[in-house]
Amino acid sequence: MSQKLVVVIGAGVVGASVALSLQRDGHNVTVIDRSGPAAGASFGNAGAIVNGSCAPTAMPGIVRDVLRMMLRPLPPLSIRAAYLPRILPWLLRFAAASRRSRVNQIATDLHALTATAVEAWRELSKGTSLDALLATGGWLKVYETEASFTATATARELLDAAGTPYELLAAGDIQDLEPHLAPIYRRAIWQSDGLRIVNPGRMVEEMVRLLAAGGGIFQLGDVSAVEPDADGASVRLTDGATLRADRVVVAAGAWSRPLAQALGDRIPLDTERGYHLMLPAGTEALLGRTVLNADHSFVLSPMETGLRMTSQVELAGVEAPPDYRRIRSLLPLAKRMLPAVDASEASVWMGCRPSLPDSLPVIGRCGRSPNVIYAFGHQHLGMTLGPVTGRLIADLVAGRSPRLDLSPYRPDRW
Repeated sequence: MSQKLVVVIGAGVVGASVALSLQRDGHNVTVIDRSGPAAGASFGNAGAIVNGSCAPTAMPGIVRDVLRMMLRPLPPLSIRAAYLPRILPWLLRFAAASRRSRVNQIATDLHALTATAVEAWRELSKGTSLDALLATGGWLKVYETEASFTATATARELLDAAGTPYELLAAGDIQDLEPHLAPIYRRAIWQSDGLRIVNPGRMVEEMVRLLAAGGGIFQLGDVSAVEPDADGASVRLTDGATLRADRVVVAAGAWSRPLAQALGDRIPLDTERGYHLMLPAGTEALLGRTVLNADHSFVLSPMETGLRMTSQVELAGVEAPPDYRRIRSLLPLAKRMLPAVDASEASVWMGCRPSLPDSLPVIGRCGRSPNVIYAFGHQHLGMTLGPVTGRLIADLVAGRSPRLDLSPYRPDRW
């Protein structure tokens, strides 16, 4: 394998994972980002690494469920009216992806990526400072009503078909596992083999620091175009500078679409804006793992500096200002869920998840040139799939056969 000069566009968890994987393969790597490491969705998510996750966002009945949600005063999913004309084609593809036959295939393709998520994270972090930011405990989903648990039947069928291990817990088991939870939950689903990142923003910053310590480069810059040629590609910046590379990896998250479109690949990438609210320092001691409140569609995840409450999918693009009403309205529900918690606001945040209507990322070569490779669109699984994606991109750059079939994630699948 020949050493190459590789430019990675994007310093979120996917871009940072790709960069470290390439560096460990012997390449010279430069990462460029418009704002800085973990400045986008990677900073503020729940930090869950869900091994074997396979249920897509668009499940059978999602159209009916969305219409019901929209009747609530502050729904967990919202669409800003001004953005509706732009997102409508994406929504139509999203609805089409919820057909049962498509859901089964998407679940298979998602599982192919997520089945080795923990292994990939352990491989990337072994012997480094990253290891201290990983915690065990898994992913716990709690259900207050029998109806909300019954509604997971299709998702459980997908997990069973994929062979993803999980446990069903009754009320007493839930209390044994998480004694600070209010005794109001009848059922739970626990995927015990998952990990969590105790500070996603610091994790990505540390990944970029390790890259620099190994001789890689991080550079602030706003990319205006990628121009491939026979020998490699040029990366043009808005300030007029140019970076030359043998290979370019586009991993710019929600900002990847215009770069791909300029290269001739019309990819229906949009953004699911997500929100978090941090509860004060010390509250993290009340939970031992990431917990999803399924009845009210929010997550509580223990972080280094407090409990992080994440919720909401908002379709409004990357430019609209945030609306924190929904996430703040959940504070009384967090207190009901965890009675001992100090349910006051320490900070709030909004970030843009890069999402595709079929819940699968784009991982593969640009249609115009093999010298440009895409790695974006990981929606709710960016933290889970960062190192997995890094290994796959390293295979492509090295000219090795990837360790799994990449055709389900190809850029031209629409």
